[in-house]
Amino acid sequence: MDKLKDMKHLLYTDAYHPVEIERYLDPTMDPPILKWDPELGYFHQNQALKDGIDGACTASTMDPTYFNRTMINYADQPCRIATYGDSYTLCAQVGDAETWQETLAGHLREPIRNFGVGGYGVFQAYRRAMRMEQIKEIASEYLILNIWDDDYKRNLDAARWIRVGWMVRDLPRGLKDGYPVHGFPWAHLRYDVDAGAWVERPGMCEKIEDLRKLVGQENFYNAFKDDPVAQLYCLTEGGEAPVEPQEKLAEAFGVKVDLRNPETRQADARKLHTIYGIRSTMYTVDKFRKWCDANNRKLMVLLSYDVPTVQAFCDGKPRFDEEFLEFLDRENYLYVDTLTRFRDEYLQFRGSIDEFCNKYYVSRAGAQVFGHFNPLGYFWFAHAIRKDIVNWLDPKPLTYRD
Repeated sequence: MDKLKDMKHLLYTDAYHPVEIERYLDPTMDPPILKWDPELGYFHQNQALKDGIDGACTASTMDPTYFNRTMINYADQPCRIATYGDSYTLCAQVGDAETWQETLAGHLREPIRNFGVGGYGVFQAYRRAMRMEQIKEIASEYLILNIWDDDYKRNLDAARWIRVGWMVRDLPRGLKDGYPVHGFPWAHLRYDVDAGAWVERPGMCEKIEDLRKLVGQENFYNAFKDDPVAQLYCLTEGGEAPVEPQEKLAEAFGVKVDLRNPETRQADARKLHTIYGIRSTMYTVDKFRKWCDANNRKLMVLLSYDVPTVQAFCDGKPRFDEEFLEFLDRENYLYVDTLTRFRDEYLQFRGSIDEFCNKYYVSRAGAQVFGHFNPLGYFWFAHAIRKDIVNWLDPKPLTYRD
């Protein structure tokens, strides 16, 4: 793999190729996998990918009106639970009937609507909830926000492809059937150091033709070269980038970093990037709860995790999101921390941590950037949170009524 040099190296590597955007915009694609959206970047459409266990093809089908994943169990009954988040909410790499929502729906005997979108951050999931929950026909009383490892940082991305393009740099790009682009520009958060306040920024593509203006190395570079979050990411990957904006941010957040020391720069940049993402998530969930309180809705936060985080925590290493958990406790949020529950499950397992994770996760494949739960993993997740949801609902689900 290439070692990152600087912003030009990063953005030239990431740049959209003409064939990639034309493939995405091609109306004859059968089926088209994504639908562009100026605010949220994209929604999923029907897709079938060879990304499941043992190379299985997983079918993910969407409601054509609201773009939520197809409901199967008790779909003809009134729905009072809606779930929002990224691909761990969508339940990537398994079929429609194997999601944690369908497992719970089958058990509780009531439907659960799945608005997960692969690649979304917490802020994008919140913005989608604000759009969907104002539609009377599908509005739900109980709202679940599922937050995964990388979601915190996605809040800040002007276009998540800036990071993804570098992550997948060794995969085929610029080919008709090459790695599919996504992570298009979307609404995102930034902290205004001078004002001492969070700012909600719109997506930079007002119409679909604006995507074409990002094609090519020079166009992509000019669009993002002065983006301070892209610069911060460049530093986290060991590249050279301006440090002054990051130093001001660190001072505003009360975070000690030394970004001028080559020996500490990369680790300190990662520390700052993580804290920036966590603080932006605090802002987002606080705003979400205030909206719920004002509109007679109830909010639950779920915390889900990637394999490296699970392995590190089970090995006794500190978790990256401790500040966020302290915030949830301090502000009396209703939440479920599945990392501690996964560790409890591991302590009952006879085998290595790698064998344990292989039991519940499937490796990345196809268009996936990260691996996800396999069907057993999503089943485990459903029952790891089952009692919390049952105790939350009033009246109780049919399964738990006298």
